[in-house]
Amino acid sequence: MSGIWVFAEQEEGSLHDVGLELLSKGRKLAIALQAPLAAVLIGHKVRHLVPTLYSYGADYVFLADHEDLEHYLTLPYAKILTRLVQFHEPRVVLFGATSIGRDLAPRVASSTRSGLTADCTDLQIADVTQRGRLYKNLLLQIRPAFGGNIIATIISPESRTQMATVREGVMRVEKPDSGHQGKTIEVDVNLSEEEFAVQLIERFKEKPKVNLKAANIIVAGGFGVGKKENFRLIEELANVLGGAVGASRAAVDAGFISRDHQIGQTGTTVRPKLYIACGISGAIQHRAGMSESKKIIAINKDPHAPIFDIAHYGIVGDLVEVIPKFIEVYREKSR
Repeated sequence: MSGIWVFAEQEEGSLHDVGLELLSKGRKLAIALQAPLAAVLIGHKVRHLVPTLYSYGADYVFLADHEDLEHYLTLPYAKILTRLVQFHEPRVVLFGATSIGRDLAPRVASSTRSGLTADCTDLQIADVTQRGRLYKNLLLQIRPAFGGNIIATIISPESRTQMATVREGVMRVEKPDSGHQGKTIEVDVNLSEEEFAVQLIERFKEKPKVNLKAANIIVAGGFGVGKKENFRLIEELANVLGGAVGASRAAVDAGFISRDHQIGQTGTTVRPKLYIACGISGAIQHRAGMSESKKIIAINKDPHAPIFDIAHYGIVGDLVEVIPKFIEVYREKSR
């Protein structure tokens, strides 16, 4: 079966959001190709997840359900997916850019000699002419490159199957359709002992310290904050507004704040109702993670900073002076 495939990542019987996001995007790609959309579900006692995959657009679900697959293990998962891709030759296979997806996708791509692009911010279907030859219905894999200074469109014209990984939150999830029905294809789990050379002894799950995705208001600081001590202003403003604290990669690399606050291509993708960018220049890499915020306020000393190109409101000034006034006015209005 050709068409668009999505690896539906699950953990302990719960689907990861990124899989549903990719199904939503995959449905649009499938329509463009006039091809079916399929989800690949691997695990143990995960059959109850199949109707959810249907409701998010899957026409088919490849189900590999076996007790030895309860937890992710690289070799058996890769073997199962590689066999499926080699037999059915799908046009496109999408993975979440999670720790599992980043481990699984390159192994499957290498085994099937497929092109793979990591951390895409957009995916499209189009005809491409290259070196005088027309390639029909290629997957355009769009992502920032060269440190976020340009947006690159990558194609795999000679690859029968095109693969891509996408970060959670990049694609917008559509509303489920409970009336959409599909077909389940049972996958024969026939694995040798060699595939289980690595065994899982114990699992530790670290709780996330910051939940930026759920925040309606985010106040983010960049390298323009100047120093770690000045980040208290970002934290104070976020506290006053009842929001979360975010940061650009430059601020994280400078040691102003921990990496779990990072927003952008290599951090978290967010869509809050209000995003206040303080001392953030607005590199492509950062904008990729916050440009779909409903309202964006930018505070920057540089009137030509790229962040102003996407901001709904801009304040040209030193954030050390602007933020205290911002807080003062807000408190007065809130009385």
